[in-house]
Amino acid sequence: MQEIREQKLTGERALFAQHDALITDCVFEDGESPLKESRDITVNHSVFRWKYPLWYSDNVDVHDTLFEFDAHAAFWYSKHMRFTDCTIQAPKEFRRNDDVVLDNVAFTNAAETLWHCSNVTLRHVVANGDYFGMDSDHLTIGDFQLTGNYCFDGCRDVRVDNARLMCKDAFWNCENVVVRNSFIAGEYLAWNTRNITFENCTIQSLQGLCYVDELTLRNCRLIDTTRSFEYCTDVDADVTTRIDGVVNPVSGTIRAADFGEIVQNDKNIDTSAVHLLTRDGDELGAAVGKRA
Repeated sequence: MQEIREQKLTGERALFAQHDALITDCVFEDGESPLKESRDITVNHSVFRWKYPLWYSDNVDVHDTLFEFDAHAAFWYSKHMRFTDCTIQAPKEFRRNDDVVLDNVAFTNAAETLWHCSNVTLRHVVANGDYFGMDSDHLTIGDFQLTGNYCFDGCRDVRVDNARLMCKDAFWNCENVVVRNSFIAGEYLAWNTRNITFENCTIQSLQGLCYVDELTLRNCRLIDTTRSFEYCTDVDADVTTRIDGVVNPVSGTIRAADFGEIVQNDKNIDTSAVHLLTRDGDELGAAVGKRA
């Protein structure tokens, strides 16, 4: 294996198509695509200051490395990539990647990051930016924190555990999602999604959980959540708190400590397929307007 140490590398494609290399304590600047088409490389304790550093690469391990703001669009069309203890300051990272592991990584500007990717694992990741994780599939996420709107739009086969999501319009147009032990705050949660489950979660969402087919909540808290469950089908919800507002669910059972406003005024909905139950077992009949 070739070792490249303590070098400042400049110019376009500085190490183009580099194979079987250990790169340590290096700085890449003033030149596009320094490691494009690389294979079987390890990068340690280095800094990338320019764009497109790792396109069309395969089998890359990156440790304790900084990607500065101008290293945007850094990792497109690459596969089998591992990032550990890294800081990524640039937006639009990771597009059409397969098999990516991010462990203890901080994204200071994660706008439009992780789009159209497959088989992604995030562990101990902190990210700040809108449109994170669009149209990706087979995501496994743990100990994750995101501040940014419109995350995970159009994703499939997602597993999230122990996350804090401060985001408007999270999990839209998704399929097969499980979120456990997490805190989610933001408007319009999970619209137009099929088969999504929340377990042991705290959710705050204006007009959240609407237009969902196969919606499950287990041991969840809904705080300041109004106009929820609109046009949802096959709902199985177990909520430990009061739900401030429910509007026109289509079918299923919603259990809660109490209910605030209940609106069932769509004549096309058969309300006999909808069951609203208090945790004491009392079933509420069809109603329009605000309950006392």
